[in-house]
Amino acid sequence: MPSDSASTDGVGPTSFEAADEIVRSYFRRGVAPGISYGIVRDGELLHAAGFGGVTLLGTAPDEQTVFRIASMSKSFTASAILLLRDAGALGLDDPAAGYVPELAGWVNGAADARPLTIRQLLTMTAGFPTDDPWGDRQQGLPLDDFRALLAGGVTFNWAPGTRFEYSNLGYAILGLIVTAASGVPYDSFVRTRLLEPLGMTRTGFADGEFPFREVAVGYRHGPDGWQDLPFDPYGAFAPMGGVFSCVADLATWTGGFAAAFPPDGTVLGSVAAGAGHHPLAAASRREMQLPQAVTGWRAPDRIPGGPPAAPAYYGFGLFVDEDLALGRIVSHSGGYPGFGSNMRWHPATGLAVIALGNGTYAPMSGLADLVLRSLLRKPAAHHVALAPAPGPDDPAASAAPAASPAPAGGPWPATLAATALVSGLLAHWDDAVAGALFSPNVALDRPFTERRADLALLKSRIGAFTVDESRPAESDTPAHRRWWLSGEHGTVAVAIQLSPQQPPRVQSLTFAVPPANGSVLAQALDAVTGWLNSGAADWPAALPVSPEADAGLTARRLRMAAAWAGQVTQGAYQAGDGTSLATVELVGQHATVALSLLVDPSTGTLRQADVTLLPAPSPVTGRPLPIPGKIGRASGIDSDTVAFRIDSAARVPPRDGACSGRVSRFQVLEGAHGYSDDSAQAMGHPRRPRRWPASHRHRQHRTQRRAQDHREPGDRPRRQPVRA
Repeated sequence: MPSDSASTDGVGPTSFEAADEIVRSYFRRGVAPGISYGIVRDGELLHAAGFGGVTLLGTAPDEQTVFRIASMSKSFTASAILLLRDAGALGLDDPAAGYVPELAGWVNGAADARPLTIRQLLTMTAGFPTDDPWGDRQQGLPLDDFRALLAGGVTFNWAPGTRFEYSNLGYAILGLIVTAASGVPYDSFVRTRLLEPLGMTRTGFADGEFPFREVAVGYRHGPDGWQDLPFDPYGAFAPMGGVFSCVADLATWTGGFAAAFPPDGTVLGSVAAGAGHHPLAAASRREMQLPQAVTGWRAPDRIPGGPPAAPAYYGFGLFVDEDLALGRIVSHSGGYPGFGSNMRWHPATGLAVIALGNGTYAPMSGLADLVLRSLLRKPAAHHVALAPAPGPDDPAASAAPAASPAPAGGPWPATLAATALVSGLLAHWDDAVAGALFSPNVALDRPFTERRADLALLKSRIGAFTVDESRPAESDTPAHRRWWLSGEHGTVAVAIQLSPQQPPRVQSLTFAVPPANGSVLAQALDAVTGWLNSGAADWPAALPVSPEADAGLTARRLRMAAAWAGQVTQGAYQAGDGTSLATVELVGQHATVALSLLVDPSTGTLRQADVTLLPAPSPVTGRPLPIPGKIGRASGIDSDTVAFRIDSAARVPPRDGACSGRVSRFQVLEGAHGYSDDSAQAMGHPRRPRRWPASHRHRQHRTQRRAQDHREPGDRPRRQPVRA
C-alpha cells in the first residue's frame, strides 16, 4: 500500500493533493476510461490514486490494478540481455545471427555493413524502419511464423550503427536471443530471473494470470464512444510490448533503476526491504540509463526564443533526456491498442512517477511529466553528475559511443509508388482496393467505415482535391512520405509510413481535417489570427480561455509570434480532427509559424494553444531541415503516440515518444496500412526521387512517435497528423 504520510524534501500530503488535481484535470480531457498513477521515491510507493474505472462501469483502478504496459516492456528485455551479458552467456557486440540463424545472409542496408549486433538492437540503431502500427498488431505472432518472417529478410532504412530509429522488430529479435542464450523461453527467463527475485507478483505476460476484476479492460474511442478491445495473446513480439503490470510493481521496477546511482550500488527502499539486492548489477542498471544513441528527436525553436530544446537519447530499453533545468530524466512510454503508459524518474532525487491508462495510445507521458515536475522544486540542486565511475569489480562494459545520424536518405522507390497508390485511393475510395493495399491492422485500428467518413468529411471541408504539385513532398526517412492535398477551399497534409517487412507495406496513413466554416474551432482560429494582426493588447473577449490554461502566457507567446512573423494569413492545415483540434500554418510577412489550438466544441473555450516557428530550408537540399519529434512543450501529449505538444500552461522542455502526443490524440487516422503482393510489386518499380527547388521554405518535418511513448513518443512520438 502507498505511504501517503511519507514526506521527504517537501514531497508529502500537500504535493500529493496538487498531483491528484493534475491527474484529475487530465482525466477529464477524456484520454482514457481510467487512469492509475503513483509517486515513488527510492522504490517506495509514497502515493497512488485512480480515476475513472477499470471498466466503463467498474470501480476506479488502484495501485494493484493490472494494465498492459506495452513498450515499457522493452526495459525488461534489455535487463534480461544485460543479465546474460554479465553472466558471460553473450556479448553486446556479438553478431545477432549467431543466436538467431534466420538473420544470416541479410543484406544490412549497405554493401560494406558489418553484421547486425546485439548492441544495435538494444539501442535501436539496427537500421530498421519504425514500425509502431504494424508491430503492435504482431504481439501474438507465433514464434515459428516470426522466424519465417525473419528468414525472408526485412527492409532497412539505414546501415546498422549509423542512425537511431525506433523499432519494435529489434526488441522482438532480442527476445529470441534471450531464449537462445539462456536455453529457456523468454517469458520464463524474465519471470524467474527478474520478477520473482524482485517480488513483482503482479507482473506477467497474459491477462489470464490475474483475477478478471483486477485487470483493466482496454478501449478504443469510436463513433459511439468507448469500445472494449480483446487482449492479444502472448507471442513473438512480447519482448517489445507484452508485459502486464501495475503501479505497485512498477514502483519496485523504477526504484531499482533510480537506486543504481549510488557508487556503492546500495539498493534502497522497498527493493531492498522486500527482495534483497537487485538481480541485475547496479553498474548494468546505470549503463541502461546512460545515453547510447542520439535519437535526433528535438523540438523546433519556440517563440519567444530561449535556449534550445534539451537533447534526447536512447539507452538500453530506456529514453534518457538531459533536461536543461532538472538534469537527467529517464523514462519510457507504452502505446498499444487499448492502453497507454509511462514511467519516468529523476535519478538525482530518486523520485519517479508512473501513469497507466486504458485507452488506445492514451498519452500518459505528458501526464507523468507534469506530475514529476510539480514535485521537483529545487532545480539548482539537480545539476549533478548522476553516473558514478564504475568500480574495479563492476562487470559492466563501456558502451560504444553513439554514431552521428546519417544524412536524411531519399525515399525508397516503394515509398514513392505507395504515395501514388494512396493518392489514388483518397481520390476514389474503394473498400476492395483498400483491402488489397492495407495490412490487416488498419481495419482493427480504425474500420474502413470510419475512414470513409473521415475522407468524406475532408472533401466536404476543402472540396474535390488533387495532389498539390506546387508544394514539395517530404521524406523524414526512406520509409516515410508526407505530401499535400489541395481543394477549392484549402490544403491539408497527408502522410504514410512503410513497415520493415519484405516487401514493405504501408503501415500508417494520416491526414488533417480542417474545421467547418462557422464552427467553434474555425471561429477560434479566426479570432486568434485577427488578434495577432490587430496588435491589440487585450485578449479577444469572444474567445474565453479555460482555467487550466495560462491565459497570460498564451497571450505573450502569441504576441511574440506576431512581432516575429508580421501580418499573417491562414494557410495549409498540418493537423486537425475537424472539431476540436487544428494546427494551421500562418504565413507572415517575415516568417511562417504553425498555430495549434484545442477548443471545447461544446462551450467554445480555448483549452490549449501554442505557436511554433517553422524551420528554415536546408542549405544543401533547399528543403526544410528535419525536425524530428514534437512541436511545443509537454503537457498532456504522449511522445510515444503523437508528435507534438501544445499545452500553453506548461513550461516544460519536450521529449518523449513514442511519439509519439499528449492529451487528445492529435491525428485523424491512427491506423496502419499495407497492401497485397500485387500492389507490393507495383510499389517496387524504381522511380527517381523528385528534387525540389531550393527556394522552397518553411515546411514542417516530423519523425514517427515513440515514442514515448512513443511516441512514446517517444514519448515515440506518443502526436501533425501522426500515427501514434
